[in-house]
Amino acid sequence: MRRDFEIIKEWVPQGAHVLDLACGDGTLLRSLLDDRGVTAYGLENDPDSIAGCIQKGVNVVEKELVRDLDSFKDNSFDLVIMTQAIQVMKYPDIILDEMLRVGRECIVTFPNFGNLGARTHLALRGKMPVTKNLPYQWYDTPNIHFCTVADFRALCKTKGYKSLNEATQADRPYNKAFKGIWPNLFAETAIYHLTKED
Repeated sequence: MRRDFEIIKEWVPQGAHVLDLACGDGTLLRSLLDDRGVTAYGLENDPDSIAGCIQKGVNVVEKELVRDLDSFKDNSFDLVIMTQAIQVMKYPDIILDEMLRVGRECIVTFPNFGNLGARTHLALRGKMPVTKNLPYQWYDTPNIHFCTVADFRALCKTKGYKSLNEATQADRPYNKAFKGIWPNLFAETAIYHLTKED
């Protein structure tokens, strides 16, 4: 299982009512069902991923996120999750608003485009980086918003979102050593657990 999923599992309360947006093949939801006793639903629009959810016994609904979240009532869920997908949304700020309308809390993960490796690659080679966490060429990438940890924190401050938990991940040894000190420069993946300010 992905390492960001392990961190997310620690933040999900036992028995929570969870909605996973762009849930992929249902791996995270299956783990939360088994280990945290949640009631859960996933939203996904990729047919192969939906088939994976069904094979895992995960409740999944085929929906487009931007259009269809308005069909959910306010505070319908304890927690709304979106992993590695906010950067592919046309309006990520609106998606965050909707996540915290539909759920009391949300968890978001995204690749940190401010990472030292990405900066160095662009500076030295003059080309958009292709890495394990960013495995696409500039012309076929689904990522349309290049967000850094600093950008995301600024958005949360502007929106009045409160961070309940924050974590970062890195694979390279030098990034692992310094990601806690300077996450905007050394984190490869950022994970945020948010709620609205009181």
